[in-house]
Amino acid sequence: MNVHHLELFYYVARSGGISRALRRIPYGIQQPAVSGQLRQLERQLGVTLFQRTPFALTKEGDELYAFVRPFFEGLDNVERRIRRHTTPLLRIAASEIVLRNHLPEVIRRLRRRFPGLRLDLRSGYHPQFEDWLSAGEIDIAITALERKPRAHLHRLDLVNLGLILLIPHDARYRSARELISNKMPEPALISLPATESLHRNFERGLKANRCEWPVAIVASSLDLVVQYVANGYGVGVGLDLPDLLADRRVRVLPLNGFDPIEVAALWRGRPSEIVLAVLDEIEAEGNKLARRLRRPKQR
Repeated sequence: MNVHHLELFYYVARSGGISRALRRIPYGIQQPAVSGQLRQLERQLGVTLFQRTPFALTKEGDELYAFVRPFFEGLDNVERRIRRHTTPLLRIAASEIVLRNHLPEVIRRLRRRFPGLRLDLRSGYHPQFEDWLSAGEIDIAITALERKPRAHLHRLDLVNLGLILLIPHDARYRSARELISNKMPEPALISLPATESLHRNFERGLKANRCEWPVAIVASSLDLVVQYVANGYGVGVGLDLPDLLADRRVRVLPLNGFDPIEVAALWRGRPSEIVLAVLDEIEAEGNKLARRLRRPKQR
């Protein structure tokens, strides 16, 4: 028998139906594929394993479920026992600002639970993150989302961040509307690459306002955007992040009406104990950041 078919049968029998099982199967698979593979299992065995509507295991289904259940339910314990004497490795991908400003405290707490934790940290952009997850090169990504992730990836929504304009502190502008109301604003625009959700959301907002503002300087990180604005090279597109706005040489103009950036965690497959712990910690960090963003701001 195909072990993968047995695993699908285990989840269906445990959940009480195919549609319910889809929420528990730890990888992306569509209902027609599950149904088709279970029919193959039944043809191979020459029996019906369960009634579809209403769901009920047959006598043969009960017998098979009783056999496979201890194996699949025991996998997590076996993995923990095997890994008990090894040093755990956690591979995380995120933007530079997340890796520098938000992840260190998360890792500090994780190391209390997982002494000797080894880390592989990568910075990059969202399309790279999905490729790395699909290839099994990282365990979790913290990223801005513009569209639904690939079907086989799981997500945990963390926080929404508003778009802002960063201007030199002595600039004359008092609102973003003063700039965007001009069909072609005069200052040079500094932004992240066109592949980034931040830039695409900003472009959609400009289009809705019938404004054309070509990028003059492409920066690889939000930190660089701030630095070039602070040094007088133009106006930057940024996110409403408290840590990003510490430079007193820049001021913030909120971009009201522009779509915010959704930040989420992505992972693939059955999350390990350490990935579950990371998800708990970064969800707490996201809630903390959301509370900071709700406080009145001094601009």
